[in-house]
Amino acid sequence: MNVFRILGDISHLLAIIILLVKIHKSKSCAGISGKSQILFALVFTTRYLDLFTTFISVYNTVMKVIFLICAYVTVYMIYVKFRKTFDSENDSFRLEFLLVPVTGLSFLENHSFTPLEILWTFSIYLESVAILPQLFMISKTGEAETITTHYLFFLGLYRALYIANWVWRYYTENFYDQIAVVSGVVQTIFYCDFFYLYVTKVLKGKKLSLPMPV
Repeated sequence: MNVFRILGDISHLLAIIILLVKIHKSKSCAGISGKSQILFALVFTTRYLDLFTTFISVYNTVMKVIFLICAYVTVYMIYVKFRKTFDSENDSFRLEFLLVPVTGLSFLENHSFTPLEILWTFSIYLESVAILPQLFMISKTGEAETITTHYLFFLGLYRALYIANWVWRYYTENFYDQIAVVSGVVQTIFYCDFFYLYVTKVLKGKKLSLPMPV
């Protein structure tokens, strides 16, 4: 395991912690897309089914369990504990526009046509677009709270670090997973506008707004 993957995992975990702390402290999930969080919970659920079949390392197992727990705690806080603060009107992205093509693609393009492999592939494809409901919500409301932008920044940084991880593994291990790499690049592209606005606005103390996702 190289430093890029470790830093990527830390960045990913930090993003989730920032989001949970934000919701817990403010007792509000305003500005947070519940639909994106449902998609991320679905990503972790379908990806980590190998917890029941394969042991890789203590680190790997612990991180998988933490991500699963955090994902479902986040969904619980949005839809149950603080549901009165949930902005369902602006969280209006239609999930079928993502789930239908992702499901079809996972059956058509995978490493092997087995249930676990198809579900793993589904999780990779879905993760690449799971943030779109959140970006759509920000573009619809016209702004995002600073703490929410920090969450998005570390989430995007996690993907960027994983690209560095894949480059490192290609040159040191001759390992290349086309599905993971292409999906990761696609996901990182979705963050490009956000990164620019984060640096030019948020870090200068200004409000952040995003253009409507295409």
